[in-house]
Amino acid sequence: AKPLVFPAARRPAAGGRSPETLPSPPPLPSPSPRCSPAMPEKRPFERLPADVSPLNYGLCLKPDLIDFTFEGKLEAAVQVKNATNQIVMNCADIDIITASYAPEGDEEVHATGFNYQNEDEKVTLSFPSTLQKGTGTLKIDFVGELNDKMKGFYRSKYTTPTGDTRYAAVTQFEATDARRAFPCWDEPAIKATFDISLVVPKDRVALSNMNVVDRKPYPDDENLVEVKFARTPIMSTYLVAFVVGEYDFVEARSLDGVLVRVYTPVGKAEQGKFALEVAAKTLPFYKDYFNVPYPLPKIDLIAIADFAAGKFSFSLNYRETALLIDPKNSCSSSRQWVALVVGHELAHQWFGNLVTMEWWTHLWLNEGFASWIEYLCVDHCFPEYDIWTQFVSADYTRAQELDALDNSHPIEVSVGHPSEVDEIFDAISYSKGASVIRMLHDYIGDEDFRKGMNLYLKKFQQKNAATEDLWESLEEVSGKPIAAVMNTWTKQMGFPLIYVEAEQQEDDKVLKLVQKKFCASGPYTGEDLPMWMVPISICTSDDPTCAKMQILMDKPELTLVLKDTKPDQWVKLNLGTVGFYRTQYSPDMLESLIPAIKDLSLPPVDRLGLQNDLFSLARAGIISTVEVLKVMEAFVNEPNYTVWSDLSCNLEILSTLLSHTDFYEEIQVFVKDVFSPIGERLGWDPKPGEGHLDALLRGLVLGKLGKAGHKATLEEARRRFKDHVEGKHVLSADLRSPVYLTILKHGDSTTLDTMLKLHKQADMQEEKNRIERVLGAISQPELIQKVLTFALSEEVRPQDTVSVIGGVAGGSKQGRKAAWKFVRDNWEELYNRYQGGFLISRLIKLTVDGFANDKMAAEVKAFFESHPAPSAERTVQQCCENILLNAAWLKRDADNIHQYFLQRKAPPAMV
Repeated sequence: AKPLVFPAARRPAAGGRSPETLPSPPPLPSPSPRCSPAMPEKRPFERLPADVSPLNYGLCLKPDLIDFTFEGKLEAAVQVKNATNQIVMNCADIDIITASYAPEGDEEVHATGFNYQNEDEKVTLSFPSTLQKGTGTLKIDFVGELNDKMKGFYRSKYTTPTGDTRYAAVTQFEATDARRAFPCWDEPAIKATFDISLVVPKDRVALSNMNVVDRKPYPDDENLVEVKFARTPIMSTYLVAFVVGEYDFVEARSLDGVLVRVYTPVGKAEQGKFALEVAAKTLPFYKDYFNVPYPLPKIDLIAIADFAAGKFSFSLNYRETALLIDPKNSCSSSRQWVALVVGHELAHQWFGNLVTMEWWTHLWLNEGFASWIEYLCVDHCFPEYDIWTQFVSADYTRAQELDALDNSHPIEVSVGHPSEVDEIFDAISYSKGASVIRMLHDYIGDEDFRKGMNLYLKKFQQKNAATEDLWESLEEVSGKPIAAVMNTWTKQMGFPLIYVEAEQQEDDKVLKLVQKKFCASGPYTGEDLPMWMVPISICTSDDPTCAKMQILMDKPELTLVLKDTKPDQWVKLNLGTVGFYRTQYSPDMLESLIPAIKDLSLPPVDRLGLQNDLFSLARAGIISTVEVLKVMEAFVNEPNYTVWSDLSCNLEILSTLLSHTDFYEEIQVFVKDVFSPIGERLGWDPKPGEGHLDALLRGLVLGKLGKAGHKATLEEARRRFKDHVEGKHVLSADLRSPVYLTILKHGDSTTLDTMLKLHKQADMQEEKNRIERVLGAISQPELIQKVLTFALSEEVRPQDTVSVIGGVAGGSKQGRKAAWKFVRDNWEELYNRYQGGFLISRLIKLTVDGFANDKMAAEVKAFFESHPAPSAERTVQQCCENILLNAAWLKRDADNIHQYFLQRKAPPAMV
């Protein structure tokens, strides 16, 4: 599927909510057999009993950075609500040494048994006598392991400026891993305050959610200090964070007085300045937007070497590449990625932390909301990024691609067992979630949307809420049927295709609209008719940027009259590509829109949407691929980066498909024809007055031309690479990826060795990642093997192995076969390494998505039946479905495409 505009590690994992708390949803049509996903069997699951609950956790942890263990002491103030002789808590990979309970003002009672339920990650503490109602203190001494699984309290390897290897101790608790650091009530609705202290070597930095209030020598060991942090506000366990390591920092105060610090590896403080600037601008923006102040006195953003999720919040830990920007060596897309990540995580301070979802079923709302507002925030800080157009390419179309599959799922999935949490956490939760919130914001209007948000945050602050609570607040303010509309988008999977035709009646146009579920496998043929309530906007050539009509389509068919619309005026649906649907125009309506692409009178985001809709209709067999190729040729004058980026992704999909034919070279010719005019206009060097997007576009176009073997581009890339390696003239950061890609694609073993040497010498993680992502472009079989072996070597950080293997699979037809074999041969090691996190799903998708015959689909299915990966089960189903869809597409359209390419080259017939 689409490569993201930014490194795809941007989405963390998380999950659902137990059946007994679900308000009954309005009845929705049940999916037809053809579009119903096989849901895995649900494990029986019970939430923790409510007999005993925490009020405050006093927690002291002492990590050992040499032996990778930690000792912990918990003193929790708890309330016994119902008399009981046992306390049930969450606990995983922890050994309890002693536990006792002391009712307020009474004798301490020691627990006589600890019964671990490992499957359910729970422990039951049994007491010899009944604990009576009232408050008291629960004390637990325990030990745990600083694991290397990137979850819970784990160790993170780093290299000091002098070249020593050391380890930091860091946390990643979302969704359900706080229980790996200390026994706790690890459910989002069980909130408490936290008093945290850490016993650490005195030359290390210790950080947690709150500011340090005391730092004193540790009595038993003069090399240690005890660092005590202030009491937190009331919050959920998954938001607790702590870090022990060696860091430098830069700091600033935001306009509203919050102290913002960015902690970086030692010696790299400079590189934290960009993130610091974004964070200091963002906090006041959110404060104004929500009309609720930031709840804490300080915020720390910390760059951590290996962080699976890309980032997470409160005392925010990030992957290095998500936070560090080197003014000389970082490319434009990295700056943008940092800005989005910071915007996303800071949004959670309100939406997630101040108000938390009641159970994981509503997690989509936290994530979808933060994924939408991160763009709003970046647009505010950096209007020159044209970020909303990029949203359509990065999130909206990506979500539509997944959601058209039979193996999609609704945004809101009721989750029982938290092991289902990782599984639902895909582009649907994030990207479709963000897209429907963008549609909702547009439907309500900004002013009422903000009022409704404020009402919701005020009403539920420091509490928990469900999706319905937000709809209620927005409905109250806007007077529109928000819950009824939104339930059609969140509680059923899929989205509609709207077919439209127009008939001229004197000076008016009469439009007929029909909605049907859009399926990737072709026209929908189910018995029942799923229905959506679709906010529709319509514009005409009179004013392409302004809606001539807005209406809520709440039935299968609709007839509208556009007054005063002349025969020569075109009509376009879905202004701004905001509505989450695809549009199929009648042939004559489509014909009239083509000139508006060529002369750019249609706005960029509408040009992008039109092309993307056509491409997906062709992929689904509703129209011919040749129709789309013709429209693509209309983009010769296109100046916009994001439009090109989307077009380029689609051509890449087509190119991968045609690598299974004997006319693969023909599509390369087509790519060169489409991209060379813009390549010539842009040239290799930045021109005065160019902005962020021109730099991104140049990299994209040169990479495309280089990969397709455009002669002049290849020669220039080789020349510039030689100068770069010899140190004569260093390549600018924005040109590195395209140049590296081009010379590798058409390179030999010497080229590969040079690249591996550059990788070894690179000081910046961003440069290492940049090289790792393109190594797979090399085409000789023995060199492909060398790259795959390199992927699992010590040289590559564990969470980056996936992008090296993915690069090989996406690099060539041979690469795809080799990568799939490599994943099968090394499955044990890879699976153990990622232990069911979201990286395993990513690995599978990147490796097998490009295949295009039924036999391969069967092979993939069989392999995962004998090597189960439960958290990636849905990904495997989606991949098999994609392979079958590719095979059908190839069978259906290959000959027509070939004919079209041949006739493009044929000389015009003599008259």
